[in-house]
Amino acid sequence: MTVSLPLVVVLGFFAWGAVRFLGVRVWIVVLITLFGFWLSRTFLAPAIESGTRSGVTVINGSHA
Repeated sequence: MTVSLPLVVVLGFFAWGAVRFLGVRVWIVVLITLFGFWLSRTFLAPAIESGTRSGVTVINGSHA
């Protein structure tokens, strides 16, 4: 059985876990999220997207 989750859901789960169990403050999570939105509007966005896609492909394995 294959379960497909958007990356944002997985990252949200880790953020919740960090706040709940590691004692990370909520404002730090908000700040990191806002920084991600800022980066998505810069020239670095294509490189970040490509790196993310490559990382997900490596984790999932090739299905060729």
